[in-house]
Order: sequence, then structure tokens, then C-alpha cells
Amino acid sequence: MPREKILVVEDDDGLRQVTHIQLEREGYETSSAASAEAALLILEKSQQRLVITDLNLPGISGIELLNRVREEYPATAVIVMTAFGTVRSAVEAMKSGAYDYITKPVHPYELKALVKRTLEHHGLIEEVQELRTALDRKYGFEQIIGSSPALLDVLDLAARMAATDATVLISGETGTGKELVAKAIHLRSNRRDRPFMTINCGAIPRELLESELFGHVKGAFTGALTHKRGKVEIADGGTLLLDEIGEMPLELQVRILRLIQEHEIEKIGASGPTKVDVRIIAATHRDLAAMVKQGTFREDLYYRLLVVPMKLPSLRERSADIQELVQHFFNKNCTKHGRNQLTLRYEVVQHCLEYDWPGNIRELENVVERMVLLARGPEVTAADLPDSMRVTLSSDLPFAVPDEGMSLEAVEKQMIIQALKKCGGNQTQAARLLGMSRRTLAYRVEKLGLHGGALKAMKQSTA
Repeated sequence: MPREKILVVEDDDGLRQVTHIQLEREGYETSSAASAEAALLILEKSQQRLVITDLNLPGISGIELLNRVREEYPATAVIVMTAFGTVRSAVEAMKSGAYDYITKPVHPYELKALVKRTLEHHGLIEEVQELRTALDRKYGFEQIIGSSPALLDVLDLAARMAATDATVLISGETGTGKELVAKAIHLRSNRRDRPFMTINCGAIPRELLESELFGHVKGAFTGALTHKRGKVEIADGGTLLLDEIGEMPLELQVRILRLIQEHEIEKIGASGPTKVDVRIIAATHRDLAAMVKQGTFREDLYYRLLVVPMKLPSLRERSADIQELVQHFFNKNCTKHGRNQLTLRYEVVQHCLEYDWPGNIRELENVVERMVLLARGPEVTAADLPDSMRVTLSSDLPFAVPDEGMSLEAVEKQMIIQALKKCGGNQTQAARLLGMSRRTLAYRVEKLGLHGGALKAMKQSTA
């Protein structure tokens, strides 16, 4: 296992050498410098886990060195050394980003303990950051596949709302990814380190929903043998997603209104309210405005939820994303089910583009997983599609697909090349021809390496 690297910066030769030796004895890989300038040269050549620096240095001061390290090497921790009479300067250094300080003369035991504590703390911060990055990859906007204008508009709004505590209402057909967007908003918010709780208002019987939401005290009703915390209380400090809120009974809607307005709940059987700090995100596939007119949804709650309305487009409204989604779910399920040698015929994508997708992305993912599991040969073909999807294609491909098949990326590249040639290299016209935005086409061109020079060469080769 590689040793942790520590850099000691001290202009006093004796103290620098003693500190260097002490750290080497503790198993650290130690470098030393007599000035900040020399220290910066070492940092340029070798990343250090920790810098221990005197505040009073010739030339660039210890405070200036600290600021440079924090700016240019944020993964490096800093401890400052100072004389007993200048502790105030060390405190100022900590305000500038130093982890801690140590006074001279430096005692070996004190130095050993402080270095160990600093490295452990810094390592914990890195672990949290890595976990946070992993969560972002799993639940963040990066996992919401697609680049159609209809989707990007919603994600832009979601990203801006994530930085606030505003109540959000997400509407959209079943299977459009409402819960995924809600999780992404939470994980991009200041509440990301607190719980994210979901309760499906339509999946829990009415007589149990109140207890699930708000909890109860022991003896509140027959069978209440212990105290129970509800989802709202568990989510304290975090976010609560009320999924399918249109299914919530009217008598409970007033309790949600009180939660939003007063930030408090009342458990079943409790003698008084409980204060909570919860951000509310609601989701529904129903037309709440129509329900208000019908008297099946409270008008006051509706307008409280409508602070930031967000409507997710159906898959029909973002058909430009279907090809990318098919490939994403195909790769994902090939890995999941150990079928990485499987290939996908483009005819499958063509059928997917023709299908209406009433179940939206959830249905698409299920169909792709089913094909991966049931494919008998080395490739997935139209024969592996559900019977309802084997429609007659409305048009032939604008080029011939070889019998051995070809990758989706190769097909996409051919289509973009042909569209650009047909439009004389005009990306705006080519994007219109392909049914996508110019920004999306520009991204595809960049991704596929079809830069201006390459396209010009292709044109010349076919002239």
C-alpha cells in the first residue's frame, strides 16, 4: 500500500529536519522545503496529501501558500505551525481553509496525533464526495436519458428548482419518470444528506394511509402496540415525495395543507402537534385542475402545490430520444443478465420508433429487458418483439442494412452524414430533416467525430 505523502515547509533548518524525521518514522513519505516557492515546485511534480507549513516564511508567506494550495490543490489538507504568541494568526489561517494548527516547539506525540486526525478527516470527506458522486450517477440528472428539447426544458427547470426549497408538482403520464426526477431534485438540493421518502397515495388503503404518513402513538387504536413514526417525520430535514397525490382522500388533503403551511403534523392519538422540516414534492398522472372543479381535490391544496408546476413529456412527445433509450436499456440489461455478446438489429429500433408507447419509458424498459432475456440467437431481431409491436414500418431505411447487421452508432452516423450532405452541410436544415434540435445535432456531430474537415473530405470523396 503506498505511503501517504506529506510536505513540510519550514525555513528553520533544524525544526524542518526534526519534523521530517519524525514523520518518516511514522511511516509517511515526507518531503521538505525551506520556502513557499520551493514547496510549490514540489506540489507541481507530486500530489501531496498534507502540507504542514510555518506561517512566517521568507518571500511568499505561509498564508499565501495556504491560499494557493486550497485553490490549486483542493485535495490537499493543510496544517499551519506558529509560535505561541501568534495563535491569532493561526486562527485566521483556519478561517482561510487550514484544517488545524500546531504551536512551536512541536512535540512528537502532538504532531503524530494531529497528522493522523487530519488525514482521517480528509479521507472521510473524500469518501463522502465519492459516495455523493456515485449517488448522482445513480439518481442524478445524468441518469435521465435523452436530449430532446421537450426533456431538456423540464430538466433545466428541475435543476433550477433543486437549489430552492419550493414545493414542486410533477405531472405526467404513467411511466414518464416522475419519481426519478423527484429523486434527482432532492440529490441536487441542500437536503441531499437527509432522507428522501416516497409514499404512493394510491397504493395504500385509506384506513392505513394516515398512519403511514403521520404515525401514531401507542394505544391510539386497536393494534397500535408501539409508537410509530410516519413517513413525514422520518423525512424530517429531507424531502417527501407524495406520489399519485390525486388519489389522496379529501380528509387527508387538509392534513397535507397544514404540513405545507405550518410545518407541523399531528400523530394519531397524540395530544399535540410535532414540528417537522420537510420539503414536499408531489407527483400525479391525473388532471388536478379538473378534479378541483369536480370537488374531488381541494382547491387550496392544489394552489399550494402549484408553486412550481413541472410536466414531464410523454415518450410520444420526445420520440427523438427513443433510439438512445433503446440502446441504453439494451446495454444495461445485457450486463445485468450476462448477455454481453448479444447484438441489436436496427429493425428493432425502427419498430420502437413506430410504436405509440402508452406505458412510456417504463414500458420501453420492460420490452427491451424481455427481448434480452428471451432472444434465442446471437442478436435481438424484430421476431423478439411483443406481438403488439410487430407493425408494418411506414417507410424503408434510406440505406441498406447489411445482413450481418450494424451498430446503432453506425446507423446514426450514416443518417446524419446523408442529412448533412442533402442540406449542403447546413446543420439547421439537417436537424429539421432528422426531427431534432440544432443543438442536439451539433452534439451528435461532435460525439461521432463529424467535424467540418471530416465532412468536407467526405463530400469531396463522393463528388
